[in-house]
Amino acid sequence: MSDNSFGKLFRVTTWGESHGPAIGCVIDGCPPRLPLSEGDIQPWLDRRRPGQSRFTTQRQEADQVRILSGVFEGRTTGTPISLMIENTDQRSRDYGEIARAYRPGHADLTYDLKYGIRDYRGGGRASARETAMRVAAGAVAREVLKILVGPELKIRGALTEIGGLGINRARWDWDETGRNPFWCPDAATVPAWADFLEGIRKEGSSTGAVVEVLAEGVPAGLGAPVYGKLDAELAGAFMGINAVKGVEIGDGFAVASLRGEDNADPLRRGKEGQLAFRSNHAGGILGGISSGQPIVARLAIKPTSSILTPVPSLTCTGEEIDIRTKGRHDPCVGIRAVPVAEAMMACVLADQLLRHHAQCGWNLPAL
Repeated sequence: MSDNSFGKLFRVTTWGESHGPAIGCVIDGCPPRLPLSEGDIQPWLDRRRPGQSRFTTQRQEADQVRILSGVFEGRTTGTPISLMIENTDQRSRDYGEIARAYRPGHADLTYDLKYGIRDYRGGGRASARETAMRVAAGAVAREVLKILVGPELKIRGALTEIGGLGINRARWDWDETGRNPFWCPDAATVPAWADFLEGIRKEGSSTGAVVEVLAEGVPAGLGAPVYGKLDAELAGAFMGINAVKGVEIGDGFAVASLRGEDNADPLRRGKEGQLAFRSNHAGGILGGISSGQPIVARLAIKPTSSILTPVPSLTCTGEEIDIRTKGRHDPCVGIRAVPVAEAMMACVLADQLLRHHAQCGWNLPAL
């Protein structure tokens, strides 16, 4: 299997399967002498960890990360950083019935068609378990951004819709995302989501969601036209997350119904004569290059394909069956996608920042 890496200068390669002994990643291109410890990575993994509420999979994994290389006496050495998490709560017996059957909506069929072999235990390499290592890599990327840009660069994510039930954006409160199990920024919407998901869970079904991720304090100038555009690489990184079926940057599909003057982000001089935008329909990226405004992206997450509701399918020998997926699964995988989306934003920005410095030097444009 090829293409297990992403990034160019800040390059991440992940490895491992859902029910194997461990999962891990190798990060190449991290600058030397950055302070880094397992304590810098673990808090971000804890945000994605399964089994933290009845609305996520009850698989109990500590997701305890170990640094195997690339760090000496608390600082990065500039050599590849290898990270590993042991899998400790696999229940492969839950997947015995689908060893020779294809689960609709999963990668079972396409893996068989491409490779002629697949690890059916929890989806193997196709499992969302792999995203834990993206979160670990994102934690390292955040340390790179902290050193090269500063603490003013903030990356935050939230869930804005579950099963068609959206938040009231007028009540948006970032602090609220840490006080409920949904990463919801609207406290008044939380009870409705809880009731809705409880019903979905009891029915043995699942539902989709929308994740919004915001990066503030991003310097202007990141992105490389024509084939290294920042928005294109962000879209690719987000689309590579399990269950993501759509990505918007800025106003996204809504711009198709706007007039040119409504979609434009007018420019004026702001405080102390600095450049100021009057709106941000573009989502902080113009011509594939960051404008200095907040970068805004939204991800459409499909319903979890692993459900207890029987669905028509086929065996690998062509027999027609009705299949249901046993095991411990998320009724809404979008909940745990929030820290993954944040991590991919961090990895892309760290990579683009290093590439910008390599071509243009260490001075970012002042507007």
